[in-house]
Amino acid sequence: MTEPPVSPGRPAIRLPPQFAARAREVLDGTVAPVAPRDAATVMLLRPAVRAGGGMEVYMLRRRSSMAFAPGAYVFPGGSVDAADGDEDVAWAGPDAAEWARLLDAPPALARALVCAAVRETFEESGVLLAGPDRATMLPRTGDEGWEADRRALLAGSLSLGGLLRRRELVLRSDLLRPWARWITPVTEERRFDTRFFAAALPSGQHARDVSGEADETAWLKPGEALAAAGRREIALWPPTAVTLGELRDCGHVPAALAARRRITALIPEVLLADGAAWLTVPAGVEYPL
Repeated sequence: MTEPPVSPGRPAIRLPPQFAARAREVLDGTVAPVAPRDAATVMLLRPAVRAGGGMEVYMLRRRSSMAFAPGAYVFPGGSVDAADGDEDVAWAGPDAAEWARLLDAPPALARALVCAAVRETFEESGVLLAGPDRATMLPRTGDEGWEADRRALLAGSLSLGGLLRRRELVLRSDLLRPWARWITPVTEERRFDTRFFAAALPSGQHARDVSGEADETAWLKPGEALAAAGRREIALWPPTAVTLGELRDCGHVPAALAARRRITALIPEVLLADGAAWLTVPAGVEYPL
């Protein structure tokens, strides 16, 4: 069996054969790497409702027809779009300058990332991190009017700023916690520079199976999701697995939201050995599978 070309203790995952040709072309300079797109993803958390306590995180299984990460279990999220840069979005919580410091990003990008995180969470779960003022949370979003707004956001006929203005709401950036930054390896055809956020499920709101990109949704305990991946019952990409391991170690929602996180760019590397392509976890990152 081919051994991964990395030092002991640094995990590596053997990739399917179709990835090897693309990796070789990029690594030898035949094909230029694709520039990553800015993206945001949100780990929506709640106390576990089943026996044993702890917490659960909301996850979606991407349809097998999707071009990126088909069949993988992921958190709600997606690319930043142009409307996420709207500076007129009603806002509560840390301002763009503070988010820039937390995310290690320019203020305009930091603001757009927070807006993308809130928008994508609403689009893919029906949960909206907003309220009528900086001290109040929106209690519910499940009626037909909210569903029409969600579909309009997905279609691009309504922006997050437009939705908040019409509903007289403010984006509650204080409900988000910065968690991590992962960048897709240079050998991938579709690359994302993704900031991970954590947020508690607001009281009174309910996540719903509404994403057209997913064919299944579930609230999962982080440890149980990792155990299922270890049994090959579900598929997890390395950033998702690492993040689940970090959540598992926190144990409870308050501990996760109180965690002090240092945001640095983590970029898995793809290496070649005897015709096989290996995805390596960044040095210093604990891989739980």
